[in-house]
Amino acid sequence: MFSSTPEAHTAAILTVSDSSARGERSDASGPAVAELLQKHDFQIVTTQIVSDDRIHIEDALMRLTEKARLVVSTGGTGIAERDVTPEATRSVCERLVEGVAERMRLEGGKKTPYAALSRGLCGVRGHCLILNVPGSPKGAVESLEAVIDLLPHALQLLGGDTKHR
Repeated sequence: MFSSTPEAHTAAILTVSDSSARGERSDASGPAVAELLQKHDFQIVTTQIVSDDRIHIEDALMRLTEKARLVVSTGGTGIAERDVTPEATRSVCERLVEGVAERMRLEGGKKTPYAALSRGLCGVRGHCLILNVPGSPKGAVESLEAVIDLLPHALQLLGGDTKHR
């Protein structure tokens, strides 16, 4: 069983971007997400960049959930043809946590109407939480900020600490 102590708050970041995977554009959203997570006492154990390919995303998510308690993916959450991160996430998760994604969209909608077009998910795989945020650095950080305070408690519950206090 995983520990629910702050030291157990490990995170992995997966950037989903064709152009970054090809080396044509530097990843800006992954480092922005990492910075916010570190400010909230998460230890970043690994980062990875993959193309907008469902199989590559699924494989990466499965590997990363073995390394960290939280996996945050950035990118591929819109409605363009290549945006398949939610489908990949759904296929590797055992359960979805709809309220987390709803909260991200609700808070995002206060800043831009385009937040309603985000299809990002939050789900559980084993003792790990997977969270999809948009690919723009601003959208990724704002989405994560909307739910960052929920994440330690979610990881505590996933770690088996379900005592009511």
